[in-house]
Amino acid sequence: MTTISDSALLNSQASLAQRFQQVRSTTLRLAEPLSEEDAMVQSMPDASPAKWHLAHTTWFFETFILTECLDRYRIFNPEYRLLFNSYYKALGGHPARQQRGTFSRPGFRNVLRYREHVDEAISRLLAGSPPPEVLRLVELGLHHEQQHQELILTDILHAMWTQPLRPAYTTPNEQMESNAAPPLRWIEHSGGVVQLGAYGECFSFDNERPRHSCMLATYRLASRLVTNAEYLDFMRDGGYQRAEFWLSDGWDTINREGWLAPLYWEPSGDDNWHEFSLHGMAPLNLAAPVRHVSYYEADAFARWSGARLPLEGEWEMAATERAVAGNLLDGWALEARPAKAEPMEQQMFGDLWEWTSSAYLAYPGFRPASGAIGEYNGKFMCNQFVLRGGSFATPASHLRATYRNFFPPHVRWQFMGIRLASDGR
Repeated sequence: MTTISDSALLNSQASLAQRFQQVRSTTLRLAEPLSEEDAMVQSMPDASPAKWHLAHTTWFFETFILTECLDRYRIFNPEYRLLFNSYYKALGGHPARQQRGTFSRPGFRNVLRYREHVDEAISRLLAGSPPPEVLRLVELGLHHEQQHQELILTDILHAMWTQPLRPAYTTPNEQMESNAAPPLRWIEHSGGVVQLGAYGECFSFDNERPRHSCMLATYRLASRLVTNAEYLDFMRDGGYQRAEFWLSDGWDTINREGWLAPLYWEPSGDDNWHEFSLHGMAPLNLAAPVRHVSYYEADAFARWSGARLPLEGEWEMAATERAVAGNLLDGWALEARPAKAEPMEQQMFGDLWEWTSSAYLAYPGFRPASGAIGEYNGKFMCNQFVLRGGSFATPASHLRATYRNFFPPHVRWQFMGIRLASDGR
């Protein structure tokens, strides 16, 4: 799954043990605001209960590492191999995803004991002399858990929103800016043959490799993300009622589902709106970037604007020139921040995932790893679109120009936003 060299892995073994403790404690920190009842809720089939996330990430370390690589390891509970398998067909059966919210057993405290049992065993493993291939799996397991940290936040947001009391996950620790966003500008990028994909010895997922050549025409990217105010203009112009802006399947979807606004928006009279977030319900911040929009909505807005969504190669080349910064766990803002007036593309990292118009496909020369671990990314390369950049809920170590996220075009519960693109002059 990675191309980290053997020497680099062995030299970083001590720091890997330290990072293991840090990542595992961060997951528990994210679960702290939740009651045991909160941790059981599965509000839709696409989401999972927080308790399941805590158990599944532990299952990953036990199943792929401890049972294979640690002598005399005692499996915590053999039944968990089936119960907390997410989708790995090579490992046998697994419960249907939509059933995860019915798992009242094991209880929350027993899941925490499961985590402690596995944590102690991984610490013993790392205190020894594991071979490089084992260290690679531990590294992958940490990044896998960090992906689930992000899912804990997106899933609990939807769960809280479905509750009649609309409880907040947490209170903000700072006042978010509400001033007007700077004017949107277009920044031109030259085309040509470019190199895309991860390279070097730093961690990357297998779907970010191999590095390969791609031909890009001259293009332009918007200087910032689309704001709530701009999306409101689209809505006021009948955006959800005008079929000419929509892909056929998108038009069918919004009419079937009755969509009239982004997810978590609620009208409050006289063309005013409130938005539900991890901080609860609040008046819509017009300067903040619009979020929780599907690919269909992002594409329709782009057409209404006389623009388009970027190709993932266009996005990556522009992002490669920008500094990486994110705000998850570094202040706990847990909000997408309004843009500032700066002479370059902004918000490319750590605000919202940005839809691209690129289908999620393997790069030329991609080969999945052998065995069950090869199902991690490769099996999903169908019927999905690529998103780039990370959100405020993305761990900072995942923010890089080559990172590829992917979702079906109707999905909007993730922290997803819109950056416009256009052809160059």
